[in-house]
Amino acid sequence: MTPNDFLKDKKVLVMGLGLLGGGLATTKWLVKHGANVTVTDLKSRADLSGSIKALGSAVKKIRLTLGQHLDSDFRSHQIVVVNPAVPKESNYLKIARENGAQLENEASLFFRFCKNPIIGVTGTRGKTTTANWIYYFLKQKFKKTALTGNSADNTMMKTLDILDGQTPVVVELSSWHLELLPQSDRGPHIAIITNLYPDHLNRYKDMNDYASAKTNIFKHQTPNDFLILNKKNEWTDFFLKQKPASQILFSDSIEKYLAERILGEDQNPRDKRLTVRARQDIFQTKNFAKNLGEHNLQNLKTAALAANLVGVGWDLIKKAVKTLPSIKFREEIVYQKNRMTVINDTTATSPDATIAALKRFSHQGQTLVLITGGTDKNLDYKDWAKAVKKNIAAENLFLLDGSATFKMLSELNKIKYFKKEPQLYRQLNQLLRPALKNAKISKQKTIVLFSPASASFEKFKNEFDRGEQFNVCLRAALAESSYKH
Repeated sequence: MTPNDFLKDKKVLVMGLGLLGGGLATTKWLVKHGANVTVTDLKSRADLSGSIKALGSAVKKIRLTLGQHLDSDFRSHQIVVVNPAVPKESNYLKIARENGAQLENEASLFFRFCKNPIIGVTGTRGKTTTANWIYYFLKQKFKKTALTGNSADNTMMKTLDILDGQTPVVVELSSWHLELLPQSDRGPHIAIITNLYPDHLNRYKDMNDYASAKTNIFKHQTPNDFLILNKKNEWTDFFLKQKPASQILFSDSIEKYLAERILGEDQNPRDKRLTVRARQDIFQTKNFAKNLGEHNLQNLKTAALAANLVGVGWDLIKKAVKTLPSIKFREEIVYQKNRMTVINDTTATSPDATIAALKRFSHQGQTLVLITGGTDKNLDYKDWAKAVKKNIAAENLFLLDGSATFKMLSELNKIKYFKKEPQLYRQLNQLLRPALKNAKISKQKTIVLFSPASASFEKFKNEFDRGEQFNVCLRAALAESSYKH
């Protein structure tokens, strides 16, 4: 079935146009393929003016219900396309289901109509890095490959219409995407769950509920498909108990897989041992873990395994490892001069993410300054506080206030971290100046790490907006002569 067959003259309600591009791209795609579209959004016309303008001529074919949701809209439409921000328990979705509507989101629509082999990547941490690195490896062989699901520039619906129907495509999938993925009756050819840690507990009732959403990535896989898991993660047993139909591989055991694969393929027995050692070195290079962290070594193994499963040779992968791209806002170096390096890790939206960054950047002989804090997601900061106490001198901890920040302070006080008043600030621009001053007066190499360990919604549109604003404030602070390093 084509999108036109599925949508032609159907009454489709888009729940959430939004400001970030996903709802916009989905709406335009629905109109393009013949649907009669209504958009409903709690934001006002003024708030959504940019998105409405971006609809272009398509807006003439769309009915808009703004500033409110109407029960009647959810009773009268055949398909409701749900924005990721909408909780699955929404009473409006209940009304839609009771009145026979079919619920979809951009991921379920993408999977329903995509004819390309799909590599689907989900997980709490590392999914964006892993997805980008898989894409980079695939580009070494498949020039027409695509990456989608992780930015407003690469929306799924925009990508769907330019695919060639044959080349492997990489799709990053959040738990919100996965909530409705079973609607497509299709799973990815390769499903990846990088790991699972406490997160989004303001959205899910508990960790089991959160983990259950992740299982949808493999629910419709077949024995011809693959599921890549992280054996070291404590939630892997939960996924295995769901009895996936696909073939299961563990990225932690890739050396074993590599050896078996190569020993089975090589024709010259004399070269077997040397070949295995040479190719295993892709993953056992100590410098990689030292420079990019153990968590990124895990991401590398996962990405390489996925790329090889769809046909990228190990020689191509080994060559590409040397030029792996850094990923924006993921432990990204945004300034480096003389003794000071500034890292923007705004996508660290949970304690575990910042703990991983602390492990990566804490080295003897250098000073680490941490900028952190933000909005709570019902997460626990006990282990985070222990990691901060171990790696950050109290005078080098700078806190941006927010609901999560007060939980951070509580845990730090319990372990007697502070000897004087914490350095708590209301705005990033106020905080950066003293943080850079501490870096300047240090006689050692200094890393200034912006890793919030929390969400961003009290002060920013999202974590990407937070990252952009950090960079703007950083440039302003560095421009002041008294803070030049």
